[in-house]
Amino acid sequence: MSESSQHKRFAEDVAVVTGSTRGIGERIAKRLAVEGATVVVTGRSHEAGTAVAEDIEDTGNEATFVKADMRSPPEISALFEATVDEYGSLDILVNNAAVQTETSVEETTLKDWDQVLETDFRSYWLCAKQAHRYMDRGTIVNISSNHAFSTMPSHFPYNAVKAGINGMTRAMALDFGPEIRVNTINPGWIYVDRTMAEMAEQRRQELAGIHPVGRIGKPEDIAGVATFLASDDAAFVTGASLRVDGGRGAVMQDDTLPDYRELSE
Repeated sequence: MSESSQHKRFAEDVAVVTGSTRGIGERIAKRLAVEGATVVVTGRSHEAGTAVAEDIEDTGNEATFVKADMRSPPEISALFEATVDEYGSLDILVNNAAVQTETSVEETTLKDWDQVLETDFRSYWLCAKQAHRYMDRGTIVNISSNHAFSTMPSHFPYNAVKAGINGMTRAMALDFGPEIRVNTINPGWIYVDRTMAEMAEQRRQELAGIHPVGRIGKPEDIAGVATFLASDDAAFVTGASLRVDGGRGAVMQDDTLPDYRELSE
């Protein structure tokens, strides 16, 4: 079924999606819009954010861009004030903004630490607090990572933060319930510029072959799960962390696997 023929589950809802000027956040914003939501696109790039909002409006849906740096508490507050001033309500928050450093525990500097924690972790808490102020009933979806469960060298403090988001989600679900449901998505390998732009084609093919679904994920895969969790279809789901990784989390040892691409032919 195409996105254009989907039931509009979010008619009359207002959604804020952080880090939605590109990648996974952009796809989530566009999917929410297709399903009827009025979407506030936000990020640091005015040019990129305006382009995403215009793309949404070109499809006949409503969107606006509000520039905000997730490292700035005043800009976070202003984002939610602008949203409610413009639309009168808030129903959905997707915390997606993230940065990553390729540093080990020993190599990480205080600057690295502050950059990752303020963007990927503190902003999720601050955005959720703002959302709680304005939501009568609603949903929050936090985007984490499969690094919350298992990780690789030189991904600190990104991997620590992603594990923390899972715990934050549980805390929010308890403190905000029953009015607001809060859940986490833990994506695996997703084909976005940040992770794939400099990767050799051979390596991409190798990665596809070790996923039980036979491919690397797409931003649309995460958008589909995000809209499910934000919808009434997930009305009994809160405090959950859902791994969306093409089956990689089921793998104990890569050298025991067949090439799943061959099995799908």
